[in-house]
Amino acid sequence: MLIAKSLLLFALAALAEIGGAWLVWQGVREHRGWLWIGAGVIALGVYGFVATLQPDAHFGRILAAYGGVFVAGSLAWGMVADGFRPDRYDVAGALICLVGVAVIMYAPRAAV
Repeated sequence: MLIAKSLLLFALAALAEIGGAWLVWQGVREHRGWLWIGAGVIALGVYGFVATLQPDAHFGRILAAYGGVFVAGSLAWGMVADGFRPDRYDVAGALICLVGVAVIMYAPRAAV
C-alpha cells in the first residue's frame, strides 16, 4: 500500500512540476501571456507541496528518486502535449532512470 501511495504521489508531483514548467514555457516562449505564467507558478508550488507527502521522511532520497520520474514524465509530456517523438536512446535513458527510482525508493533496507 505504501508503494502504491508513493507511486501516486510521484505521478501527481510530475504532473504539477512538468505541467507548471510547460505553462511557464508557453507563457514566455510561445507568448501566451501572464495568465499562463501565473498558472505555471502555482502548479510549481503545488509540486513542492505534493513532494512533502511522500511516506519516506528523507528529503534527499525523495528528490533523488523523483529526478528519475521527472525524466520519464518529461518525455511523456512532450509526446502528449507537443508531439515529441522520443528515439530509442530517450526511451532507454528513461527506463534506466525508472530502474533507479525503484532502487532508491523501494529496495529493502535494514531498520535503523
